[in-house]
Amino acid sequence: MKKLITILTVAGLIVGMTSSTKIYYPTVKSKSFKSGEKLRYRITYGIMDAGEAVLTVNETSEKGASGRPLYHVKGEGKTLGAFSLFFKVEDIYESYIDKSGVFPWRFVRDVNEGGYEINQEYKFRQDKQKVIDDKGKEYKVPMGIQDMISSFYYARTLDFKNMKVGDVTTFKCFMDEEIWPLKVKYIGTEEIKIRKGTFECLKFQPVVQEGRYFENDDDVEFWVTNDANRIPVLVKAKIPVGTVKMHLVEWEGLVGNLAKK
Repeated sequence: MKKLITILTVAGLIVGMTSSTKIYYPTVKSKSFKSGEKLRYRITYGIMDAGEAVLTVNETSEKGASGRPLYHVKGEGKTLGAFSLFFKVEDIYESYIDKSGVFPWRFVRDVNEGGYEINQEYKFRQDKQKVIDDKGKEYKVPMGIQDMISSFYYARTLDFKNMKVGDVTTFKCFMDEEIWPLKVKYIGTEEIKIRKGTFECLKFQPVVQEGRYFENDDDVEFWVTNDANRIPVLVKAKIPVGTVKMHLVEWEGLVGNLAKK
């Protein structure tokens, strides 16, 4: 009897230890994108087309911890026409994001902006709550932290229905070896007209940190479709020598119809 009790006690401890190490990952309730989505934006300075950006979502054989399925999302940006002659930009951002939780497992950044180059690769060990860079250095991070491009897709899954004017949403992003709090303020609803028509939108402003690139709250504004897709159709940024705009010109593979007039 004593041996039986000892065996059952040890078995219970083993089961307890096993269950205590189970990892609970964040999940998102709604998906505003799917594999096959492609968004193309035109970047303008004044009346001139200065560049374009393309964002795509595709399937991948790469897996997260314990074989978790991922999306491969990619953002590509480049200058156009005469702008390439004096300041050529060729940027590529890639992220392998969790299908269930919309957080990254790997991030790649390869940019060349006027000869200034950045090459980065981060492995996001969400199960260990750390990021490992391409030199092997480790950084402690919270579970579910985002990268520079996964943030775009994660933000589209947030609960927009219960937002009130003035509400600020915050989530964390790992960027350039640091953890940054990304904050956006909801301004209200507005109809926006761009080249591709008029859209019903939700308007937001990033809450800019003091001493960063922009001084005033309205120096950067963006408008997101008021529908299941939650796609930015216009981004406007004031700079010392004018205004830069990025507006949607092409789309495919959406989860639903756009709120287009």
